[in-house]
Amino acid sequence: MTSPGAVSDPATLITRYDQVRAYTERLAAPLSPEDQTVQSMPDVSPTKWHRAHVTWFFETFLLAEQEPDFTPFQDQYWFLFNSYYEAVGPRYARPMRGVISRPGAHDVGDYRTNVDDRMRDLMTGLDDGTLTKLAPRIELGFHHEQQHQELLLMDIKHVLSLNPLEPVYAGSPAPAAGAHAGPLGWRSYEGGLVEIGHQGEGFGFDNELPRHQQWLEPFRLADRLVTNGEWLEFMSDGGYQRPEFWLSDGWSVVTAQEWRAPMYWSQTDGVWTEHTLHGTAPVDPALPVCHLSHYEADAYATWAGKRLPTEAEWEHAAQLEELTDEANLGDRESWHPRAAGAPTGGLRQLFGDCWEWTSSAYLPYPGFHPAAGAIGEYNGKFMSNQMVLRGGCALTPPGHARASYRNFYPPGARWPLTGLRLADGGQPA
Repeated sequence: MTSPGAVSDPATLITRYDQVRAYTERLAAPLSPEDQTVQSMPDVSPTKWHRAHVTWFFETFLLAEQEPDFTPFQDQYWFLFNSYYEAVGPRYARPMRGVISRPGAHDVGDYRTNVDDRMRDLMTGLDDGTLTKLAPRIELGFHHEQQHQELLLMDIKHVLSLNPLEPVYAGSPAPAAGAHAGPLGWRSYEGGLVEIGHQGEGFGFDNELPRHQQWLEPFRLADRLVTNGEWLEFMSDGGYQRPEFWLSDGWSVVTAQEWRAPMYWSQTDGVWTEHTLHGTAPVDPALPVCHLSHYEADAYATWAGKRLPTEAEWEHAAQLEELTDEANLGDRESWHPRAAGAPTGGLRQLFGDCWEWTSSAYLPYPGFHPAAGAIGEYNGKFMSNQMVLRGGCALTPPGHARASYRNFYPPGARWPLTGLRLADGGQPA
């Protein structure tokens, strides 16, 4: 990870720490202890597990190394709440997290309070030199927790979707009504030799490095995301029944799992409805279609006579745009994509609304080297069988929406808040 000039003033770090930690609790507050315990599929983690794991991160990678007489809050928590760090030790099987009824949600709160108190003492008590050295790792802890804030919302959405009572995620505002997508437009790019990757200003994950050159042929990007209405046209044209649109692996999944619509869509008496964190409502044709797998996004692009952008194309275009306060990210707490609105002359919905699938496999950049030790397992070990997504979504903390940010999921994943933007011209890099 990189964070040149990371803040190392104790008061500033503590304020930032408290903000990040409090927001996780705010997201969990509407949920009952029972809500927080459910694991609805292997890819979903219980809410209380997210709350505990991000706490484990601070205890493991900061307190354990810096407290003179370190003792873990609870010996078995290191086993229960380790996610995938082999160098740290064994961990409880991910698909079984939902059977851990104890510790309960309240006990996890006690764990968080204990670690929070010790972290504040640590940041206050370290000498300036040590705190400066540790500041990038503390900041990594902030960004790690923010990633889990997004995951917490994605996961509880899946949990609540399986409840026949159709519960609503409490406190969520209603989606904006009466909005429109506007006509689909295109932006052209000359291509050439461009640079992509984190520029070294502020925080960046290791997988965003190093910044490097890449050749791009001329290409175009659609100026907004594909909408529900456009997806309904794909479905009406037999999109889920016609193998000529699908990658071989994708067609195998479609037939095996009998996909007929995006995840969270259902049809009753000829009316399509969509489960959201606000509850279940008729599908709005103006909103971006979401919860698509890479297979579905690629099939739609093929059906439309287009393709998905490469991550280099997407990032090059994003570097020419400005991240505005209007971006529909997690801080707006809409919890769902919004309509694009009228054309702006630029790329609409570039940051926020839906993570955008690219055609790029998740691989290391030229010259990439994982960090030493367990922290080096953060991103690099996943560079296989994953596809890159860009841009952020309506659940993403603002600091995680930047041109160089690389998200990644397996191509069959549909529970993340994912959508697509079309591209054409050029050649896939």
